[in-house]
Amino acid sequence: MADLAPLVEGVLSGDRRLLARAITLVESSRPDDHARSRELLRELRSHSGKAVRVGVTGVPGAGKSTLIDALGVKLIAAGHKVAVLAVDPSSTRTGGSILGDRTRMSALAVSDQAFIRPSPSGGHLGGVARATRESMLLVEAAGYDVVIVETVGVGQSEVAVAGMVDTFLLVTLARAGDQLQGIKRGILEMSDVITVNKADGDGLGPARVAARDLATAMKLITSDPHARRPPVLTCSAHTGDGLDALWQAVLDHRTYVEEHGGLGARRNAQQLEWLWALVAGELEDALHKSPSVRGIKKALEHQVGSGDLSALEASTQILVAFAKDTENLFGSH
Repeated sequence: MADLAPLVEGVLSGDRRLLARAITLVESSRPDDHARSRELLRELRSHSGKAVRVGVTGVPGAGKSTLIDALGVKLIAAGHKVAVLAVDPSSTRTGGSILGDRTRMSALAVSDQAFIRPSPSGGHLGGVARATRESMLLVEAAGYDVVIVETVGVGQSEVAVAGMVDTFLLVTLARAGDQLQGIKRGILEMSDVITVNKADGDGLGPARVAARDLATAMKLITSDPHARRPPVLTCSAHTGDGLDALWQAVLDHRTYVEEHGGLGARRNAQQLEWLWALVAGELEDALHKSPSVRGIKKALEHQVGSGDLSALEASTQILVAFAKDTENLFGSH
């Protein structure tokens, strides 16, 4: 597609305006944009994959965005280019909380060496995660060597982000009631590095206590004495204390991954998981769009709800109806 050549060249040259346009294309849900976005990604894929990919999540009020802003400024001062992407499936309900986070990244927002992109304003988690994954490839092709993916929503967004990054960072804080009650075990298990933010002034002592408690908790997560335990650090996005050690912990984890199976193997496994997630997502979308399924959906739901038909029998009818439309399943793509 010759019309994509200027877009490809613009992304590779680091043109921020054309990079934003390229991301808008891959985010598009319009069927006629799908083929163009696939071709764009095909052209740029070989230029991606060289960045340090870090996912960031945290308890409410932990100061994720302020921390990302302060860390990003430090990285830029050290010669890096930093891209910040967000996964926010809740934006359809909240109106886009990333706008508030963006204002808290004021230093990065004005830097020529930084690129901040909110998640799409609509769609389910699968669609948002897909757009974020593809955006990550584009910003890497544009020369950003650190990509930070922030979870803005709650729930499954942490799982989605952990499945697309090299290192998953949990940001928490002291004085938030019972620390361990506020953090799901699953998020602790996914975390590669943990930091207690706002460790400054009167908060320094409580932050150290919280870090010690979390370090003890991490020992109880697994019974394997040889398993790697995520380091639990303290830092202050306000003063900058601990940020160098935090970034070193991220790099140390990357080195650990390389020494135990390799970063390439980790990313390949993520791609395989993503492959089947995409297949499942496409099938689910196609199922709901199927004319035959739509024609019987309400009647079957009524029968199941009233007890006249079992869910098993109804599901069989839905799948049979869906099978009638499968020959045109991806015709619009």
